[in-house]
This record gives sequence, C-alpha cells and structure tokens, in this order.
Amino acid sequence: MTPTPEAHTGAATLGKAADENFPVAPFFLPRAWRDDLMAVYGFARLVDDIGDGDLAPGGADARHLGLEPEQSDDRLAMLDAFETDLHRVFATTGDEPHHPLLRNLRPTVRRRTLTPEPFLGLIEANRQDQKIRRYGSYAELAAYCELSANPVGRLVLALTGTTSPERVRRSDAVCTALQIVEHLQDVAEDLKRDRIYLPAEDMERFRVTETDLAAPSAGASVRALIAYEAQRASELLNEGPPLVGSVNGRLKLLLAGFVGGGRSALTAISAAGFDVLPGPPKPTKPSLLREVGTVLRRARGER
Repeated sequence: MTPTPEAHTGAATLGKAADENFPVAPFFLPRAWRDDLMAVYGFARLVDDIGDGDLAPGGADARHLGLEPEQSDDRLAMLDAFETDLHRVFATTGDEPHHPLLRNLRPTVRRRTLTPEPFLGLIEANRQDQKIRRYGSYAELAAYCELSANPVGRLVLALTGTTSPERVRRSDAVCTALQIVEHLQDVAEDLKRDRIYLPAEDMERFRVTETDLAAPSAGASVRALIAYEAQRASELLNEGPPLVGSVNGRLKLLLAGFVGGGRSALTAISAAGFDVLPGPPKPTKPSLLREVGTVLRRARGER
C-alpha cells in the first residue's frame, strides 16, 4: 500500500528521534510506555520544527492545522494554529484534533491524565524563539529552558507515574543541562538562524564576539567559553544519578539513557577541543553506553 500524506507527515517527524543525543523510546520499555513517549516526542519535535522552519515541504502540516500551504513559513500563525489544535486534545466535546500527531497524542493524554501546561510551555518557548534571539544572562537562558526543555522531563515522570517534588527538581536540572548541551552543539547552526543561546554576559567575559562565532573554526576565546558552558551543564547533570537512583526497573534505564546521552555529548564536545563551529560534535554509541553505565553505578552508590 502507498502511505497516505497524513502517515508520511507523522513518520517524517517521528523519524527524527534517531538523531537525538539520547534514546527517546528504547526497545526495553513496555510497549505502552514506548507508544506514549513517541506520542509526546511527536508533539515536541513538531512544535520545534514549526519554530525552526524545518517542516517538510508541501504544506501538509499547515493544511492539517486549517491554514493554507503557503502559511507554513508564518511561524507565529502556525504556532497559534497548533495551540488551537492542542486544546482539542484536552477538550471533552467538539471536534477531534486535526493534525495526525495530535490525534495520536490524545489517547496518551487521557490514559495518563496529563495536563496542558507542559505542552503549552513548549509552544511558548517556540514563540519566544521568534521574538528573542539573544540572551543577556544565564538567568534569562535558564528561564527559557524552563519552557523549552523542563516540560519534557516532567512529562516523562507523569507518563510513568513517578512525579514527586524532588524528582521534578532534579529532572528540571537534567533537562536544562540537556538543552544547554544541544545549544553548544548547534552554535553555528543557530547563528545561521540569527539566534545565539550563549549568554551575552559570558561572551563579554571571554571576549567573544558574534564575528568569532561565525568563523569556520573556534579560536582560543570561543573554546574557553564553550568549555565554561559545558562545565555548567556537567554540574547540572550531577542531579541525574540521584534521580535515576530514586526509581526502579526499566524507568531507571530510560533516565540513565537521558543523563548518559548528555554526558556522552559533553565528551564529544571535549574531544573536539571545544571547537563546535565546524559542526555539531556527536556522541558515539560506545561513549553513550559507557556513560550510561557510569550513571547507573553512581545511582547505586547514592541511593
């Protein structure tokens, strides 16, 4: 059978899971968890693609959301339409969601009794990306991560029925770290989109200019800045082993994969001499496995 355009739209988005620093829904999880995690990932990936202008050509996503295909490039209009469709996910009456990935999300939301707030935070982060392209301080960047990254960890806890105030606190630290790591990997790509996620106060401290970030490779000042931000992310990831140690069974392996993925990405950045400008340093599978093992050993020691 020939896949429908609707199926192709969802598959293209979900297929990007393989490019993440950590396994999104690994095979060892129960099928129901994998389905729920992929439903949430589909939402998060699509909203990021809208915000980044990375939608598949042809305007299928716009049509699903009730817009004209040529409106695919109007990111704010797309985000508004996406939020309207999200509200259909949580509504108990009226139309079902229009976009296939949101229709796929609806059973997860109902089964796990999820609330709209984390999803709305991810949409708002992408709205912010259209309006704010520089961050003056680390505090401003952390506030952005509160919208762009931390909701994902909270959703994982909610999906697995393990939410608690302490776990949320540690999860927020890990998710902020993962977002910082991704920003470090993507400095050159983000600059092409006229975005800089390195705090201006840190750039000034290390005497780094935007011109320095546009160079083919990093000079000593840029490398020092990247090393500084990498250390900041590493310290946040130290909340990971206690979080992993607080849960049991397969969830322990999943969370260790998230934390280990961040650590292996930092290892790749370090191995590149903190020169992230030629392209994103990517973690290797052996490095990921080593880091996951380290996280699990530390988790056992901190229980």
